Amino acid sequence: MTVTRASTRSGAAPSFGRVVAEASEAGELVVQPRMGFGEPAAMRSGLVAARRARARTVGTLTLDSYTRVGDLEAARRAVLNGDELNGYPIITHGPGTTRQLRSGLGDFAVQVRHGSAQPLGIVTALLDAGLDATEGGPVSYCLPYGRTPLKESIEAWARCCELLAERSPTAHLESFGGCLLGQLCPPSLLVALSLLEGLFFRQHGLRDISLSYAQQTDFAQDAAAVAALRRLSDEYLGDVRRHLVLYTYMGVFPRTEAGALALLRDSARLAVRTGAERLLVKTPAEAHRIPTVRDNVRSLEAAARAARQARAEGLHLLAPMPDDGVLDEARALVEAVLELDPDVGRALRVAFARGLLDVPYCLHADNARRTRGVLGDDGRLHWLSTGAMPLRPSTTRHARMRADDLLGMLSHVQTVYDSEPLDWTRDDATGSESLPSHDARSAL
Repeated sequence: MTVTRASTRSGAAPSFGRVVAEASEAGELVVQPRMGFGEPAAMRSGLVAARRARARTVGTLTLDSYTRVGDLEAARRAVLNGDELNGYPIITHGPGTTRQLRSGLGDFAVQVRHGSAQPLGIVTALLDAGLDATEGGPVSYCLPYGRTPLKESIEAWARCCELLAERSPTAHLESFGGCLLGQLCPPSLLVALSLLEGLFFRQHGLRDISLSYAQQTDFAQDAAAVAALRRLSDEYLGDVRRHLVLYTYMGVFPRTEAGALALLRDSARLAVRTGAERLLVKTPAEAHRIPTVRDNVRSLEAAARAARQARAEGLHLLAPMPDDGVLDEARALVEAVLELDPDVGRALRVAFARGLLDVPYCLHADNARRTRGVLGDDGRLHWLSTGAMPLRPSTTRHARMRADDLLGMLSHVQTVYDSEPLDWTRDDATGSESLPSHDARSAL
């Protein structure tokens, strides 16, 4: 297989958004790993391997947890002592070392991923190193990850957006809003938060963004969610370059290799079905250990094969999925927030203070904690309670949820995919996908 790539001037980091756009125009799904290594030689090997994979790829520098929380002294000691880190310490290694990671990679686009609510130092470091693509957001990199007040995160992310826009005309920022907590959050809130963070990025000067959505428990519901995200982004963000990025399921992953690969392939099929331009993959090693470079390359290639097969089958040409109510719910949330204040950052802060936005199972002090999502008997995510959000509960199942109910929902996808091989069947008349009958049925 020959993989075509965008051209770029020698030695310069290519535009992340343009690389993805050109792949989409060529009918190819961009697949991306989530790898990060503390030692520069290992990180370089990971980037080289991802570039050489038999797939249309972009690279990732995932940062270590010390850098993410701003404990730069601990990161420095770890580097000096040769201790293993769970990611790349971009500030500690400095711009020269990071520039060398891309040496000779030409048109291979690289994104920095981190998880910081206060990322100014990280953004400065990546820009100094000649990179200009990263991800996160004032809500999505605050609420799930620590105790930073939302107000401080919003202020920090506003400055980071402005810095990216000031220093690079091709800067790209991806909202992590569609991935909050990874699971048990009904899709409408994920769609709304991703869109709202995109509006925040645009307000602070960025003109090249991506919006995210994490694969959940039901194919049809997920397809409706991505369609809703596309529709809202077209309406609200039509003046910026943008694309949608899908994440392979982020919850409890199957323990068997067969189950994990089936889930990965289904996420690639979902990306093709919905027209998502980029896919963040996971590996069969997720449930057991930190994935190696080889693990990541295998998953990149497996996802690419599944995407090519789905396109060959015409999955992308089928009639749109029924809306399923996701669009109306997401629109109601977005409109309720935007009515609060013309400044998106202030509107987000007020919305969380009033409970108009409220993330299920999120313990952050600035989250109202009055909402609950639940996995229904139909395999879909529903609102059990909506607090002050402008939505109505969609189910009464598990009205008094027990600990074993929650654990069962969290392990649902793992149980389904590890239990038996699952094959797609397609109803060509209706353009819908379904699974063979299964006791713990999921429409994934």
